[in-house]
Amino acid sequence: MLDIERNNAHTFEELVELVRGKNVYIQTHNYPDPDAIGAGYGLQKLFESNGIDAKLCYHGKIDRLNTKKMVELLKIKIYSKDELEEEMGEDDPIICIDSQKNGGNIMDLVGDEIAAIDHHPTVDEVDYYYKDVRIVGACASIVADLFVKNDVPMDEYTATALLYGLKMDTNGFSRGVTDFDIEAFRYLYRRANKSILSQLEQNQMEFSDLKAYGAAIENIKIFEKIGFANIPFSCQDALIAITCDFILSLEEVDLAVVYSKRDDGFKFSVRCENFLKDVDCGKLIAVALDGIGNGGGHAFMAGGFLPKDAVETLGDNCDEAIIERFLKAYEDR
Repeated sequence: MLDIERNNAHTFEELVELVRGKNVYIQTHNYPDPDAIGAGYGLQKLFESNGIDAKLCYHGKIDRLNTKKMVELLKIKIYSKDELEEEMGEDDPIICIDSQKNGGNIMDLVGDEIAAIDHHPTVDEVDYYYKDVRIVGACASIVADLFVKNDVPMDEYTATALLYGLKMDTNGFSRGVTDFDIEAFRYLYRRANKSILSQLEQNQMEFSDLKAYGAAIENIKIFEKIGFANIPFSCQDALIAITCDFILSLEEVDLAVVYSKRDDGFKFSVRCENFLKDVDCGKLIAVALDGIGNGGGHAFMAGGFLPKDAVETLGDNCDEAIIERFLKAYEDR
């Protein structure tokens, strides 16, 4: 595996010894996708190889067909917040995976967040005992590297989970992929179960998803290769992101902004083509929603949220106001 700069306060071996004998939890972001679950499952197996039983958990909901299939086919046990409320204590260590505390997409659980392993830019600095944040295509690649660096054998289910997460988060190695991810792919592919991987890659969409696609198609507006689409009903985070990828696939669009109306405000997803080197989606949405909401993420994909009370300040035509804010942020970049 290639070396990518890390910012660890301690080594992984030291983290293992710190949590030995404790109730350990590995927390994904609120709506875990294949990369979060694959990386979390891999980390769980890494701890298991050191004699530590860690539980994989999340706060929100597993809401995508492909993620549900992944959990089922690979026999991954992952607990919701409600299932852990009575057992988790304030001193129980939590390792954030594919996320970071105060990152905007992970809610606090009762335990103590002592570590983070992630591939997203840091939004809010936290004094972790152990931090491994590398800006690469997928968190799964980082966990695969931990297996290599710590000389831990990998079973085929773990390899399949990590490989599927890597493929999904890089959109089939077409988005945000680095040489580090390619090295991870080479390592994982030889060890993965090809039959299960094939099953995971089939039938990834549910019939209900078509409603979001239809609404996006009906409402799309394009300004100088920037496509905007308002989904006028509540969608899960993952579906908003997938719809944004769909809009981006249009020949006329190089940058896509999709947002879904919810009871408490608007949820945003932003995507851009890799060849737009002068565009940073994370910075773009942060500027566009500055003062009224929040947003951030990678250079090629990001998310954000606009609270209901801020939406009401935009006037009768909030769509037009949102578009104007993004166009200005784009022009001023």
